[in-house]
Amino acid sequence: MRQAVMYTRVSSKDLEREGYSIPAQQALLREYAAKQGLQIVREFVDVETAKVAGRKEFGNMIAFLTKKRECRVVLAEKTDRLYRNFRDYVVLEDLDIEIHLPKEGHIISKESRSHDRLIHGIKVVLSRNYIENLSEEVRKGMRQKAAEGIYPTRPPLGYRNNKAEHSIEVNPETAPTVQRIFALFANGDLSVADLRKKIRQETGRMYAKGYLHKLLKNPFYIGLCEWGDTTYKGTHPLFVDPGIFQRVQEIFAGYNRPKHRHHEFAFAGGLLRCAYDDCLVTAE
Repeated sequence: MRQAVMYTRVSSKDLEREGYSIPAQQALLREYAAKQGLQIVREFVDVETAKVAGRKEFGNMIAFLTKKRECRVVLAEKTDRLYRNFRDYVVLEDLDIEIHLPKEGHIISKESRSHDRLIHGIKVVLSRNYIENLSEEVRKGMRQKAAEGIYPTRPPLGYRNNKAEHSIEVNPETAPTVQRIFALFANGDLSVADLRKKIRQETGRMYAKGYLHKLLKNPFYIGLCEWGDTTYKGTHPLFVDPGIFQRVQEIFAGYNRPKHRHHEFAFAGGLLRCAYDDCLVTAE
């Protein structure tokens, strides 16, 4: 009995559509393998979400096929389940892998007719094009969401996403910490490094200096959403006093101003001459 591996993949979008789940793909491939007399020796599953991208298990499958030379068959539901780009196609072809795509009714190998290989290659390119279009639509949707005043991704500290109402709300657990951060810094007697230590003493939580610097300058806390190169007016509730926020920005602006030192006596540059005989004055 010939050995085969099974590869299944879903994205978070697929989970919303019936028939695209991992169990549905696995059931189809197991039934196909039984009919074809193939022994499935390994199963690889990739689940892609908005937070977790990439295909770790696809890479593991390639490593497995590279080592286990007696296994030369890969089972996948259809072309766009297996490939994300043309590089994936080339890697599998270099390993001399026989690809079975039951839902499309195709078996692709180096022995396949040139016409079948051409059609398969076109489908790989179309799969890549579909993924790029999908990414473009996602970016467009996020821009539109920002234009409507709703931050498209995870909001900053002090806020949380309300999934039920598709909105952003104040997080009662972390908002007081943010208020404290702004209030302490607005006093003007703490550097960001000192603020970091103070907050750690009070909360036990250590924030990076860069994180605090970014937080203190984030206009989200006064109702603005920055997305890309554009700033939109947000619809989220505010809990940081605008006056305190403005005071913090003035403190940062003061850090960046050139510091002028007053000297009782300063040379304007050039050479000094004696007022009595007009000779050059030199240091001894």
